Amino acid sequence: MKTIITSLLLSLGLSLSVMAFDLNTNSKTTDNTANKGFAVVELFTSEGCSSCPPADKLLAKIQEENAGKPVYILAFHVDYWNHQGWRDVFSEKDFTKRQYQYANWLNLETVYTPQVVVNGKHELIGSQEETLRRALNTEMNSSAPAQLNAEAQVEAGKLKLTYQASNAARGTVLQVALVQKVAHTMVKRGENAGRLLPHVQIVRRIQSFPAAAGGNVALNLPEGFNPTEWEVITFLQNTQTGAIIAANRPGFKQNS
Repeated sequence: MKTIITSLLLSLGLSLSVMAFDLNTNSKTTDNTANKGFAVVELFTSEGCSSCPPADKLLAKIQEENAGKPVYILAFHVDYWNHQGWRDVFSEKDFTKRQYQYANWLNLETVYTPQVVVNGKHELIGSQEETLRRALNTEMNSSAPAQLNAEAQVEAGKLKLTYQASNAARGTVLQVALVQKVAHTMVKRGENAGRLLPHVQIVRRIQSFPAAAGGNVALNLPEGFNPTEWEVITFLQNTQTGAIIAANRPGFKQNS
């Protein structure tokens, strides 16, 4: 009888240990999912730059490979190539300013195209596939230091955004980018004269707001906006270092 009772106790103890292990494992898995890695990939490019099409093509490839994953592609068309014979139809002075801000954050002596910045921390030539993949691997396998959730609604010519953020320290801003998913341009002059250039994830407008634990913001929609052909990408960025600490891709909701 004593042997039977001992066996039962040992069996019960083993079962409880296995249950505790499973609970701990599930808890850790949940935490890792909540803080999974992500990558905001910013390309600074221009239709007037002959070195840029390979970078545009690489970014399209990366986007296709990472469909459904937290990889957010943003193509900023700068304006300093416009005096070379062709004005990039997607270029904006504000995008050039953003690139110069990265030069300051990352202690770079100059700016250039094509340039890629990943999560505000890794800088590389935009056509360097192996280097880009290493940066992506690093960020996708790192825990996100913050979290961001957002919902977007289109109403009366404006994008209205409701968001919640956690661990957004002082000096953090909420960046809201309106992105045109695909476009093609027949370039008639300049270094790419005669070429039909495909583009993906073209930033048409970006606006920053002081980040809080949550709130509502709004920005005007650009001309030609179409919710089926555009998307919104939001992210939290440290204004002192440029580091991006969380990102989100909310879907558009139409006001009924």
